[in-house]
Amino acid sequence: MPIDDLAPTTPVIIGVGFHQEKLDDPTACAEPYQLMVEAVRTAARDAGSEALVTSLESITVPQGMWEYRNPGKLIADALGCPSARSILCGLGVLQLQLLSDLYDAIATGKRHIGVVVGGEAKYRQLRSTITGQPVSDTKPDSTVPPDERQTSTDMWCSDLESRRGLTSPVEFFAIIESALRYERGLDIAQHRDELAALYSRFSAIAAENPHAWRRDAVKPETIRNAAPRNAMLAFPYTKMHASQWNVNQAVALLVCSVERARALGLDETNWIYPLSAAHSKHVVPMAQMRQLQSHRGAVLSSERALGLAGVGMEDVTAAELYSCFPAAIQSFARDLRVPSTIPWTVGGTMAFAGGPFNNASLEGAARMVQVLRGDAATRRVGLLSNLSGIFSKQACAVLSNVPNRQGYRCEDVTAQAAAEDPPVPLRDDYVGPATIVGYTVVFQGEQPSHAIAVCDTPDGTRTVVRSSRAPLLTALMEHEFVGRRIGVEADGDFHVLES
Repeated sequence: MPIDDLAPTTPVIIGVGFHQEKLDDPTACAEPYQLMVEAVRTAARDAGSEALVTSLESITVPQGMWEYRNPGKLIADALGCPSARSILCGLGVLQLQLLSDLYDAIATGKRHIGVVVGGEAKYRQLRSTITGQPVSDTKPDSTVPPDERQTSTDMWCSDLESRRGLTSPVEFFAIIESALRYERGLDIAQHRDELAALYSRFSAIAAENPHAWRRDAVKPETIRNAAPRNAMLAFPYTKMHASQWNVNQAVALLVCSVERARALGLDETNWIYPLSAAHSKHVVPMAQMRQLQSHRGAVLSSERALGLAGVGMEDVTAAELYSCFPAAIQSFARDLRVPSTIPWTVGGTMAFAGGPFNNASLEGAARMVQVLRGDAATRRVGLLSNLSGIFSKQACAVLSNVPNRQGYRCEDVTAQAAAEDPPVPLRDDYVGPATIVGYTVVFQGEQPSHAIAVCDTPDGTRTVVRSSRAPLLTALMEHEFVGRRIGVEADGDFHVLES
């Protein structure tokens, strides 16, 4: 499609900005909103005009660990665009949706230029604790409320999962991991070796990413095996398998209409075009998912996003799959049918590139923009995926260095996902034989504490069980127990039945 044929309201990503600090002195580190300000300025320079920040019409920020009442307003005042609409998106709102909403606002003519920006300064807080040097952020009540607030009231987990002590993300995803392992037919040792090798490759990708928090390639055995600085969290996950929250990182993506971008005289050779997006908000607690290792919303989102973009998986040249824990990125790769010729990440995953809480997908999207840039004579297509909660929502998006005739398109596939994938009923009073569909052993310090398992019952329902019996914990980490029959006891404990 000739560039001159583009509709004036076609949304285009004109610039991306990364900003991070890794200073040992916490008092010398910026607070989160200040990191975000610098990321926006860097994005403007990347676009070709730092002055354009004064013309921003909206600033969208995903809720972080900080307590600002209106971070968008703080950023707007610092940038000199006080009239920019401030939008704050709470936990549970899909990170890719923030970008989709801005694309849509531009495509429909409601807005001409805006930015999505997120940031955290947890490393600053960590260094403050270690050094005993206090730091503080701007008071949360120092600004007016945001112009717009998006929230989510979706449940984190079921009541039964909570009563069994299953509330930590690493434990949920470790249970999903066991279902992935069982589906592939790997034994425990094989699986741990493959997982370590996979994450070692991811660390090598992060080492080549100039914006990664950790830029040293890590050997598989260092990732696989528990050590004083690499504790086992929930078997088989060590700390190096987990998202790294203790970072001082911010990222910004500037989005503009083609008409406004041309009026600003920006260099078109760096533009990246959002082609499509699709998402599912069909929320099902993990224990009630029919397949722990596969998610219908992810399948439908990817199929629809690719279809709306007018491309197939064979056209995709780069991928950035959500990677809070190994089960997330593996499940997305499975459901999206990403070929082995395409690495699953361009940034190096949240374990190595950095996983700043509720805006890590923005980091991945910005890195994808950099990877896709290049001569439009060679089309490059990038696929992004994102989840919220414990795989409770899913989203996929397609970007390219070449636009298409359809312009940007987005679709909600929630209704179809709900119709095709109803939750399995959950029983909290079940006693009797059951079959394990996923499990993990949770560690406290260096020692295994307890096991949690999700189980199918003979009547077609599910239940969740927990045990602290030491011999059982050892056996669960040495032998595969997915598919094994157990006896559920009245107090929610369980024992293994003879096969």
